[in-house]
Amino acid sequence: MRGEPSFWRRNGLSLVLAAIFVVFLLGQVLTGQAAWNEEIAREGRAPLTLWAYLDSGHFISATFENWESEFLQMGMYVLLTVWLRQLGSAESRPFEPRPFEPRPFEPQPEDIEPGPAPWPVRRGGLWRRLYAHSLTAAFLLLFLGSFALHGYGSWRHHNDERRLQGRAPVELSEHLRSSDFWFESFQNWQSEFLAVLSIVVLSIFLREDKSPESKPVRAPHRQTGA
Repeated sequence: MRGEPSFWRRNGLSLVLAAIFVVFLLGQVLTGQAAWNEEIAREGRAPLTLWAYLDSGHFISATFENWESEFLQMGMYVLLTVWLRQLGSAESRPFEPRPFEPRPFEPQPEDIEPGPAPWPVRRGGLWRRLYAHSLTAAFLLLFLGSFALHGYGSWRHHNDERRLQGRAPVELSEHLRSSDFWFESFQNWQSEFLAVLSIVVLSIFLREDKSPESKPVRAPHRQTGA
């Protein structure tokens, strides 16, 4: 009997993704600090230390501007795939089966991992109903939090730029109504949905052997779902 996989093997995907995230975030911090210090140095201001930069509107705005678009993309994708289908895409649920076929995504006993169901399922009632939609709810909350921090950071950065130009700062409400703020958001939102559209459509015709995001290599183009 084979033993349980090691910690690294059980969590390899999450650990590698987390490591890549940290590396790229560190790169953003260091290059962002250098870029902002170059800009304020041209106005005769003292450069910011690393800790001061992490509290600056430049860093907060840039970071959460990107995070909000990612959480919006993932939340909308999770929600839209409940109802919508794309023939041939590995990213779509299959269409309704013929009457004699088992319904898709109704797991049979042999398909379920051994062990107790999550506690909200065992509790039942309202807890089960909330848990049944908890993934979308989590992405919605992450999006709203990131959107709020993007707005706050963008406002601070906008006022920092105005001060460098010798202009008076603006109120938060005024900045949130400005075209500059919404341009920052829309330029990221559109790119995220383009990326999702790309994998939905490309997975109809292209394959990556052994990836759960791809259909099997021998699968016909019309096969829907991985």
